[in-house]
Amino acid sequence: MKSVTIFVASIILMMLIITSSLADDSSFCDQKCATRCSKAGRADRCLKYCHICCDKCGCVPSGTYGNKDECPCYRDMKNSKGGPKCP
Repeated sequence: MKSVTIFVASIILMMLIITSSLADDSSFCDQKCATRCSKAGRADRCLKYCHICCDKCGCVPSGTYGNKDECPCYRDMKNSKGGPKCP
């Protein structure tokens, strides 16, 4: 009986850890993209692409423009026409 209780407690603990790590990534991208797109003329489009890039790369350059060298993955993503994908 004791081993079953430990097993159930372990499963619950692992689920909490996984859930909290997913929530942290989302809030990280939310905050970083909100800052990045705060001065964009098309904020909705900026936020959409910023979130795509942040989810894939795990980083967003600081500031509202430029600084893309801080995150090479973000900098190097291209759209279907060969232009930069990330704002």
